[in-house]
Amino acid sequence: MGTCTSVIKNCSFRSRSSSRNNNNNNSNNTHNQKEDNHPPTAQTTIATTLENPQQQQQQTTHKNLQQPVYKGNRKRPMGVVPCGKRTEFGYLKDFNNHYTIGKLLGHGQFGYTFAATVKANGDCVAVKRIDKNKMILPIAVEDVKREVKILQALAGHENVVRFHNAFEDDSFVYIVMELCEGGELLDRILAKKDKCYTEKDAAVVVRQMLKVAAECHLHGLVHRDMKPENFLFKSTEEDSPLKATDFGLSDFIKPGRKFKDIVGSAYYVAPEVLKRKSGPESDVWSIGVITYILLCGRRPFWDKTQDGVFKQVLRSKPDFSRKPWPSISNSAKDFIKKLLVKDPRARLTAAQALSYPWVREGGDALEIPLDISVLSNMRQFVRFSRLKQIALRALATTLNEEEKADLRDQFDAIDVDKSGTISLEEMKHVCIPIPFTEFHEFNISFATRALTLLEGAHCHNHKALAKDLPWKLKEPRVQEILQAIDSNTDGFVDFSEFVAAALHVHQLEEHDSEKWQQRSQAAFEKFDVDRDGYITPEELKMHTGLKGSVEPLLEEADIDKDGKISLPEFRRLLISASVDSQNVPNTCGLKMLRRCKP
Repeated sequence: MGTCTSVIKNCSFRSRSSSRNNNNNNSNNTHNQKEDNHPPTAQTTIATTLENPQQQQQQTTHKNLQQPVYKGNRKRPMGVVPCGKRTEFGYLKDFNNHYTIGKLLGHGQFGYTFAATVKANGDCVAVKRIDKNKMILPIAVEDVKREVKILQALAGHENVVRFHNAFEDDSFVYIVMELCEGGELLDRILAKKDKCYTEKDAAVVVRQMLKVAAECHLHGLVHRDMKPENFLFKSTEEDSPLKATDFGLSDFIKPGRKFKDIVGSAYYVAPEVLKRKSGPESDVWSIGVITYILLCGRRPFWDKTQDGVFKQVLRSKPDFSRKPWPSISNSAKDFIKKLLVKDPRARLTAAQALSYPWVREGGDALEIPLDISVLSNMRQFVRFSRLKQIALRALATTLNEEEKADLRDQFDAIDVDKSGTISLEEMKHVCIPIPFTEFHEFNISFATRALTLLEGAHCHNHKALAKDLPWKLKEPRVQEILQAIDSNTDGFVDFSEFVAAALHVHQLEEHDSEKWQQRSQAAFEKFDVDRDGYITPEELKMHTGLKGSVEPLLEEADIDKDGKISLPEFRRLLISASVDSQNVPNTCGLKMLRRCKP
């Protein structure tokens, strides 16, 4: 069990394919009590001694990955003024009028973190002071701005360190944040008996991390370095909330795009990161690894070298046979397996994971946030061919209530008036940024917060953040999406229509192949009336009630061009990439929807 919580304090890495000067573990390290480059504490030493001694070899062998190269870290030519000194950040200029700096909490390569006191009321805060002289290149300045922007975007979230404000003077940038004094999640793992949590306690911790990930993804942000060291407890109380404090490797990403650099920490890195094709799904993988560690005290992927760890991540499956796994619930094991799916398309999203019964145990259903992937699926649905839309509706009818539980949570989050249907106004509320209101307190449910963030109520940099919302659409396209989903043309989206547009087909295929075979066959047989193993034009016309020729619809799925659709062809249609309906000739008497650009 002792191997559990070395948890790679010495194995963070960032391999950038671009020349981006990043301040990870330094000016962008928002740990307000510890920073990675400070001398090892007694607890760090304990964590290191729990490792296999051969791991010391790893630290030398892979030094090039573990020690990032910061181009802005070079000595500047004589006479050249650092970019940081030449930059007007636009932050407040009166830091010393509001705060008194106290003891040093930690330091990195670009700055120091201090405890500080608010002069007005004596409250304690944490202040990260970043030296402008060390921001040599423009990209270093952008890193600092991005960190502030991330903290603003996530402001008000109960599991993110609270951002107070940003200041600057001629020499420094000051980022003022909530002071967390409860220690790292890693420290609490080490303090547990047998170095592992009970299922109930682990679920509470995991739920908080998933909330952070879901909130990040809703903003088009990927954390990219989810690990126990990057979470602090607010206080030393046993029920203290967990706070995400380090966004040094985090970055924004647009829908459909992928990161091509290798970023993260070896034991928590997702397979797609190593393949240089990663997105928000990589955060969920990391939380799956943490969950495994919490429950058994061991890492799911381990080797004596970093390259060996990477090979394990790419090829191996977690071991659930050794103790204590036989005594751990099947629900917990199934949850971890669905987070550690190697295909990111089939992995649960953060919001889906929050709907999972094991995590939801004792949790509030109203705290389920909007799932950015569901919004993306609905946007994509309008681009599918008419035949694929019809096939997905048939597939949706084969799911039972348990299998639709996470989509029910998402539907309820959008259906604000609880009418049982989603109106155009409710759809617009989700998809269109609304003019911003004044900043106010957040004593509303998490699901409602996910909606009201579109109003920017908890963001300081309102206009900039509205511009960056990853799912925003213009009103005509929102109406187009609703019309595509609304199969009975009553002007509203009911739950069955919503499921067809929002379901994750790759997850259905990956999680249970036998059930997928049965489910897809059942959907196929809704068309195959005579059970001869094919969908003919006559059967398709009979099922859909379409008038005129349906041959253009068949062409997409009829791979062998025999004029009918077989079961394998039907399955391929369900899991294939989107097909723009504009590519299907409009000769079947249907009004084809025009393409909805992403």
